[in-house]
Amino acid sequence: MLSRAKPAVGGDVQHTDKRKKKGRKIPKLEELLSQRDFTGAITLLEFKRHVGEQEEDTNLWIGYCAFHLGDYKRALEEYENATKEENCNPEVWVNLACTYFFLGMYKQAEAAGFKAPKSRLQNPFLFKFQAELKSLMDNASSSFEFAKELIRHNLVNNDDVQEAYNLIKDLEPTTPQEYILKGVVNAALGQEMGSRTFSFMNICGFFSHSISDTIPGRQCMASCFFLLKQFDDVLIYLNSFKSYFYNDDIFNFNYAQAKAATGNTREGEEVFLLIQSEKIKNDYIYLSWLARCYIMNKKPRLAWELYLKMETSGESFSLLQLIANDCYKMGQFYYSAKAFDVLERLDPNPEYWEGKRGACVGIFQMILAGREPKDTLREVLHLLRSTGNTQVEYIIRIMKKWAKENRVPI
Repeated sequence: MLSRAKPAVGGDVQHTDKRKKKGRKIPKLEELLSQRDFTGAITLLEFKRHVGEQEEDTNLWIGYCAFHLGDYKRALEEYENATKEENCNPEVWVNLACTYFFLGMYKQAEAAGFKAPKSRLQNPFLFKFQAELKSLMDNASSSFEFAKELIRHNLVNNDDVQEAYNLIKDLEPTTPQEYILKGVVNAALGQEMGSRTFSFMNICGFFSHSISDTIPGRQCMASCFFLLKQFDDVLIYLNSFKSYFYNDDIFNFNYAQAKAATGNTREGEEVFLLIQSEKIKNDYIYLSWLARCYIMNKKPRLAWELYLKMETSGESFSLLQLIANDCYKMGQFYYSAKAFDVLERLDPNPEYWEGKRGACVGIFQMILAGREPKDTLREVLHLLRSTGNTQVEYIIRIMKKWAKENRVPI
């Protein structure tokens, strides 16, 4: 995409400084570029910028050199600054698109590509493609040829994980991109099988400086720590590129889980509610984490409503268990009792009766303390009467006696 000899910008660089220092000639920019001494070129350009003798299109040249050194963040900064200049060189958009691309910022890469002048360099950014997968294809080694068909057909993205694994299993990674791809496929298969087959995820992020300091590399490390349940480390990586993925549902799904897992359920709830994908919002992991956030944030009614919207299934039963137990721990006995009551009806397990009994007694204590409306007692008695356990009559008798003495209609 970018020439290794010169950047994708027009015009010749004019060299006005022909002065020589004693005994030593100051190298020219074109000489440093021809020698691929990009570090030297940046040093020269920065010096001339500092003394007010900068080259034409200095931002573009520094960005170009930084790009070839793998310092995509520096390149991005220079190119973005160039776009803000009056009468900026229009070719900067091609360079900026390439830089966005290598940072994993594919939407921005496509947008920048559309702004570039019409040329052969613009075309790669105007197709509807899976940019990260294309990057993997372009950087694949000869040992990776057999897997290109996998990438072209986006098998992983289409949830055909087993087929993806069959094609990738014999690959011996030699490049960061290959480590990333093999790590992703192994991690996806491991998730499906309940196995932690993701050792490659641990390697790809720091395999080389040029990949570990990019968004794809950081995504890989975040994924690795996520699977290891080291959520503090997950947040370190996710926070480093959060601003680029504000409206990305998958990013927000992972970010919200990490926030909630580290105890920040308030922010976790906020991020969960940003998600628009119906597929994610109907996923049990989403529902269970959001319910937990609601409960921890003292909104048990909203957690209960999540359950009411679900069809009867093993997942709805699991959500009931979560609501029953978490509400009990948080002293939200009313919804805990309701959840244990449904559980007891579905499964006559003595533990569910014990949970409901404790929750009902907890509600009664809160009524006595004035922390729960007295008329709630009527529903508590109704929940207790639905139980065939012999202990229930004694509890009901005590509650009814108090209600009579305090003139509470039941």
